[in-house]
Amino acid sequence: MSATVKSGQDTEQTRTKGAGRGRGAGAARRTRTVRTKGGLSLRLEPRALGTGLLLLALALAAGIALIGSGDYPMTPAEVIATLTGGGDVGQQFIVQDLRLPRVLVGLLVGAAFGIAGAVFQTVSRNPLGSPDVLGFAQGSSVGALVVIVYFQGGGFAVAAGAVVGGLVTGLAIFLLAWQRGIHGYRFVLVGIGAGAMLYAMVLYLLTKANIVEATRATTWMTGSLNGRDWDQVWPPAAVCAVLVPLLLCHGRGLRMLEMGDDAAAALGVRVDRVRVVVLSAAVVLVSVATAAAGPISFVALSAPQLARRLTASPGPNLLPSALMGAALLVAADWSSQRLFGADQLPVGVLTGVLGGGYLLWLLATERRAGRI
Repeated sequence: MSATVKSGQDTEQTRTKGAGRGRGAGAARRTRTVRTKGGLSLRLEPRALGTGLLLLALALAAGIALIGSGDYPMTPAEVIATLTGGGDVGQQFIVQDLRLPRVLVGLLVGAAFGIAGAVFQTVSRNPLGSPDVLGFAQGSSVGALVVIVYFQGGGFAVAAGAVVGGLVTGLAIFLLAWQRGIHGYRFVLVGIGAGAMLYAMVLYLLTKANIVEATRATTWMTGSLNGRDWDQVWPPAAVCAVLVPLLLCHGRGLRMLEMGDDAAAALGVRVDRVRVVVLSAAVVLVSVATAAAGPISFVALSAPQLARRLTASPGPNLLPSALMGAALLVAADWSSQRLFGADQLPVGVLTGVLGGGYLLWLLATERRAGRI
C-alpha cells in the first residue's frame, strides 16, 4: 500500500528484498510498478495490498456487527438491507439515527489515530513515538477540562477546547524541539516532558472541579463512543477527507526520512518541510479525533506496529495503519458492549487494558533486540 511517483510509460515487475519488520522481513517480496502514459507510476506490493483489503473488510464487518448490537438486535442481513434503503421504519430509525453515527465516528477516529501514530513513529524513528506518549492527548484533555471546569461548556464547547488544547500543545512542542529543524530524538524527549507537565495540569484541574464537573471530566477522559450523533461525525469526516490524502501524498518523503536526514536530503527530499507538514497534519488529526471521542489510548501506538508486521513492508504504511486503527477501535467498541454482560464499558477502558499489555510486550521485544 505504498506509492512512489516516477516517470515512464510501461509496466514492470521487480523483486526487492524485504526490509520491513514482521515475518516477511528479509524475505523476497514481489513489487509491481504500474506506470501511466501521463508519466506517473504506482508501486504496488501484493502482500500490503491484500492486507489493506483484509483490514478494510474487517473494519466494515466490525461496523456491521456493532450496528446490529444493542437492546434491539439485528442480523447482518437486516443491517445491510436497512443501510441500502430497506427495513421498516423502526429499523431505519435505529440504524440511521442511533447506531450508524456511532460506528462512523469510531471508524473515522480510529483511522485518524492510526495514520497519525504512523507519522509520529516514522518521524521520531521510535516505535514508542505516539500521541499518547508524547503529550498531545494530554494537551487535548487540558483544553477540554478548562472548558468543563471554568466555563461549564456544552458538548460543542468541550470539543472545541480539546482541539485548541491539542493544537497549542503541538505548537509548543514544535517550538521547544526546533533547533535547525525538528529531529526525532529531541522531539520525543520534549514530548514526554510536555506530557508529564500536562498530566499534572489535568490532576490540578480535577481538584478544582465540583463533583458533577469531575464526574463529567472523568467520563470524557476515559474515551467513549456512547451517545455519538451526526454532529460528531462531520468534523472528523471533513478533516480526514483533507488531511489523509495529504499525508498519503507525502508517503515517499516519510519513507526516505526513515533512512536518516542526510540520505533523505540526498534523494531530493526537503526534510524540514516534509517533517513540519506531516507533523502538523497529524497533530490536527489527533486533536479532532480526541475532540470527537475523547483521548482513547493506545490505538495510535499499536495500529502502526500491527500494520507493519502484517504487511512486512518498510516505510510508514500510512493507509494500512489507518485501516488497522479503524478496525481496532470499532472491534474494541463491539467487545466492550458484548463481552461484559450488563456492564458496558467505555471503549477507552478496553483499549487501555489491551494497549498496556501490548506496550509491555513491545518494550520487552525492543529490549531483546537491543534497541532500548
